[in-house]
Amino acid sequence: MNELAGLTEEQRVKLLQTRRRVIESIGKNMDLYGITLSIGHLYGNMYFNQHPVTLDEMSQTMGMSKTSMSTGMRTLHDLKMIEKVWGKGTRKDLYEVVPDWHQNFADFFTIKWRKAVEQNMSVMNRSLKEIHTLMGQYTDDAAFMEVLERDKEKISEGLKYYRWLDRLIDSFETGEIYQYIEKEE
Repeated sequence: MNELAGLTEEQRVKLLQTRRRVIESIGKNMDLYGITLSIGHLYGNMYFNQHPVTLDEMSQTMGMSKTSMSTGMRTLHDLKMIEKVWGKGTRKDLYEVVPDWHQNFADFFTIKWRKAVEQNMSVMNRSLKEIHTLMGQYTDDAAFMEVLERDKEKISEGLKYYRWLDRLIDSFETGEIYQYIEKEE
């Protein structure tokens, strides 16, 4: 089952060096997007596995506690970058990487963006309602009405942006984005 078993020591060392560079790069890249370096390294290590792994196996491979490993696996699973798979003859959860980096990118950002869009639109809509209420209460105060009108316009512009971002998110989720920016085959 060990893919490295048939290799010479020199081949194993060179291969692991090459993989370590890629794993480190993946970790640094994911760190830029708010995923800890260790979780990025976890994903990188799993990426090179030829078979599904358990928490115990990854904990041993990476020298991390089972608790830390569990947290990392849960994070990657929530981001849809790994998935649980069934393994004949084992009761332990097995995990493997979802190898489609395009889909990983789309899932990661759509999850983050969707949450931000919903939160920000909710706040802006609530603020617009408050502005409308204030406009109804202070109709005879021209200076205040002018300030309220400018704020209403600025918030409305913000809402346009979030509706656009919502459509962009939809294009990632449906795959429509790839009609405009094709995947390399």
